[in-house]
Amino acid sequence: MTDVFVVRNQLGHYWGKAKIWVDGSSPKAVLRTKHQDEALNTLFELSSRDTELRGEVVQTELSERGEPVIEPSQIPLLDESEPDVAEPEEEQEAHSTP
Repeated sequence: MTDVFVVRNQLGHYWGKAKIWVDGSSPKAVLRTKHQDEALNTLFELSSRDTELRGEVVQTELSERGEPVIEPSQIPLLDESEPDVAEPEEEQEAHSTP
């Protein structure tokens, strides 16, 4: 088996091939690199865009299927389609058409 490197954040989510955080339940979707410096560069780029990110590069083995052997996160992913803060009622009324 070969070792690869993955990027994991403080919530246990992994950086995915689709350039979004994934929970790790589908290891096929997790971005993996052969070299540690590539994963470190990815982590550096991510943390420069998100100053709250506390990530790490994790070395892991590949399974027989060629997927990283990782533990899925127990913390659900945030749904990006949901707004963070609801609009106050006055603003909602102002935006609605009569």
